[in-house]
Amino acid sequence: MKVYTKLTDLTKSYRDIVVALGMFDGVHIGHQSIIRRAVELAREIKGTAMVFTFSNHPLSVVAPQALPPQIGNNLLRETRLQKLGVDVLMSVPFTRAFAGNSPEEFLQLLQQEFAPRYVVTGPNYTFGAKGKGNQRLLLRAGRDYGFRTEICPAVLKEGRPVSSTRIRSLLDQGNLLEANDFLGYEFTVIDRVIHGDQRGRTLGFPTANLAIPDERVMLPNGVYAARVIYEGKHYDGLANIGNNPTFEGCNHRLEVNIQDFSQDIYDKVLEVRFLARLRDEVKFDGVEQLVRQMRKDKEKARSYWG
Repeated sequence: MKVYTKLTDLTKSYRDIVVALGMFDGVHIGHQSIIRRAVELAREIKGTAMVFTFSNHPLSVVAPQALPPQIGNNLLRETRLQKLGVDVLMSVPFTRAFAGNSPEEFLQLLQQEFAPRYVVTGPNYTFGAKGKGNQRLLLRAGRDYGFRTEICPAVLKEGRPVSSTRIRSLLDQGNLLEANDFLGYEFTVIDRVIHGDQRGRTLGFPTANLAIPDERVMLPNGVYAARVIYEGKHYDGLANIGNNPTFEGCNHRLEVNIQDFSQDIYDKVLEVRFLARLRDEVKFDGVEQLVRQMRKDKEKARSYWG
């Protein structure tokens, strides 16, 4: 998958573009239905499956106070879109200048930069200044701008549309099983490994540390069975979300003990998939008690590692 981070004229580089429009935060099963339809159409016409989105949520510019925590970062979105067969991802910054574009100016941009054969969206997609562009305009405007529009129906669970809002709530409540069902994959964090205090090495449980930005939704503090992917290889893992209450001076973060792994991966990209919650975060009386519990956690996690 080719990734562009600046608005670029693709009309000479790619033929018969089918473009999917949306933020696709978390790329849940509702988003996947849109992406799969775009890929299907592109394959039918031997064209190019493309996603056009923004590297930052539009609300971060037009209404920062209303910005919800994001299910994943751009690395996660790229990974999920590539798995779905997307050929081209254009993820550009959303700016105040972009926010001022009228719906008609946005449609002109699509035509000039991509000349799409098809435009595919979900039922709630809006575009242009103040979200005044809607699916009716897309369907009508396609005749003037040379593309056909497909509006994919919402994917329903328990009679209600699957949405990023519902998934955020499930994750915040610690309902990992249902959240994973809505996502269509295990809740995943992909980020670069940062330097920790290396205390885990002295305990016999070395960990890789990932920061948890405030703008990211996260499961409640605790210990989880996890699957860890590094450079395409899969490893069993124990993931701890929290503040490490047994030791003072530890900031909120994600620590992962990777089984049968001893490589130096500072500043490398790590993928952590959450399989099941094992226990709450606990402050232990001392190091020995902590180590005993970590050994118990490892034994309990084996049933989830498979």
